[in-house]
Amino acid sequence: MEKPDYHIFVCCSFRGIEAKGKCLRKESPNLIPYLQEELVDRGLNAMVSSSGCLNRCDDGPAMVIYPQGIWYGNVNGEAEVDEILDALEEGVAAEKYLIT
Repeated sequence: MEKPDYHIFVCCSFRGIEAKGKCLRKESPNLIPYLQEELVDRGLNAMVSSSGCLNRCDDGPAMVIYPQGIWYGNVNGEAEVDEILDALEEGVAAEKYLIT
């Protein structure tokens, strides 16, 4: 497998062995298949992983893109993912969802 240009982590609220927190309650795991489909459709060399708690519960669902280290919050569905991926393709951050 080729090393990806981007690695996207989606918070799935695991702390210890149990899922907890707002990201899971806001169905963050449902973002993962859509992200994967969009990355293929857009031809982006990226991978998606679920993560444990990112400790940004008030901003959830949260997502981080590396190696850029861009943190996003309130990624509630496909529309937000589309805006974030559009910005990624343009080489900028999607300001509306940035966690600062």
